[in-house]
Amino acid sequence: MSDITSLITATAAELGQRIAAREISSVEVVRAHLDQITATDEAVHAFLVVDTERALAQAAAVDARIAAGERLGPLAGVPIAVKDLLCYEGLPTTAGSRILEGWVPPYSSTVVRRLNDAGLVILGKTNLDEFAMGSSTETSGYGPTHNPWDLTRTPGGSGGGSAAAVSAYQAPLAIGTDTGGSIRQPAAVTGSVGAKPTYGMVSRYGIIAMASSLDQAGPVARTTLDAALLHQVIAGHDPLDSTSINAAVADVVGAARSGDVKGLRIGLVTEFGGEGYAPGVELRTREAVTALSAAGAEVVEVSCPHFVHALATYYLIMPAEVSSNLARYDGMRYGLRVGDDGDNAVETVMRLTRGKGFGTEAKRRIILGTYALSAGYYDAFYGSAQKMRTLIARDFTAAFEQCDVLVSPATPTTAFRLGERVADPMAMYKSDLCTIPANLAGVGAASFPCGLAPEDGLPVGFQVMSPALADDRLYLVGAALERELTAKWGGRLLDQAPLLPGTKVVR
Repeated sequence: MSDITSLITATAAELGQRIAAREISSVEVVRAHLDQITATDEAVHAFLVVDTERALAQAAAVDARIAAGERLGPLAGVPIAVKDLLCYEGLPTTAGSRILEGWVPPYSSTVVRRLNDAGLVILGKTNLDEFAMGSSTETSGYGPTHNPWDLTRTPGGSGGGSAAAVSAYQAPLAIGTDTGGSIRQPAAVTGSVGAKPTYGMVSRYGIIAMASSLDQAGPVARTTLDAALLHQVIAGHDPLDSTSINAAVADVVGAARSGDVKGLRIGLVTEFGGEGYAPGVELRTREAVTALSAAGAEVVEVSCPHFVHALATYYLIMPAEVSSNLARYDGMRYGLRVGDDGDNAVETVMRLTRGKGFGTEAKRRIILGTYALSAGYYDAFYGSAQKMRTLIARDFTAAFEQCDVLVSPATPTTAFRLGERVADPMAMYKSDLCTIPANLAGVGAASFPCGLAPEDGLPVGFQVMSPALADDRLYLVGAALERELTAKWGGRLLDQAPLLPGTKVVR
């Protein structure tokens, strides 16, 4: 195994330990990942911008602090990729939209500041569906990202760039955001670990808003422990975010190191399965449940009857919030501006800018949301959706009285082909059937790799959902599953990934 390969395939936890022990330098590690990006990203297109100079400077600063005897955090010096929805001072932030092309924020989001404070090295910004609206990264104004397992297929969305960067060994860690499954669905179809913390446990300050009552940032990684270590860095109360919860962060790292599920009650959601679910997805889900049972968990079936209405509920609430949040992009204050000073600001500049700057999916959701909020329809649509949201939250409450966590497939199918669902919005939206309920209720949820589907050899994700503020249970179950399946496979799932055509680095 070449030196560069050993560096890019190591876990984040391993890299952090070796950097702290001065066995390797952060600069070496960062250069190895920058080389991998150079070798693979023309094919994958996970990154929108790579911040080479600043990343190497940050790495050198970490090395200098360690050499001076400072004791830093467990991820100090480890590279990370950040979804291009998070503001990072001095680096273009586009939200995957042409309407923000060239905009450079004058400040950093709280998540980015916490990454910097913990000594992580930000490699650059990853691709996403425009304003996080999509399930395939195909609505990006800058072209689609490709799945490293099969370049003809989607890496999921909206955070396909973050998941693809991790599964292509371009970065050991990434930050995503999850509004209806945008961390978990990409993680599922790329064989990665992706977690959505309890709503309010990670600050939304400086993250470009899509749907404010649903958005939540979280970790993407290749192992459960790596995801937990990153979760610990970014979580915690932030007075700059009015929705931030002022509560202690659960011991997610301790749970990931333990993986002891003996006596844990696991509820398999009966509503997620059957018609529309790929046979391989259902097979691997059953095998994951069996593995957890073998590890000592108690498994029961649980019904959450209102989950079947989650998709319709989400596609009323989310577009309504999109309509409000995207109204700020008017061509007057920042980002793209179409028209000249002689044009009427409202009738010409705003209309031309929004017409050219927003893509088809963004326009579709703005129109849907504006209609749902319009006079005469508010109660029938938005009001009714909020009532159903309450019933879905009550389903979770009732279920967690019977069990400690809920489990299901993370997505009904494996990665579909690029272009396959672009002309069929409903087919695209159904990718998030399993993930949306957790966002509506604000509970924690994560996807863990549980094998390859026999019909196409592509990754399958296993979803775990926990009560609010009990995010440690996600990692407890994820670690147990990882331990059981890694023993069965003889290594990590991502070790089975095929080589990328034309790349210079062999994994």
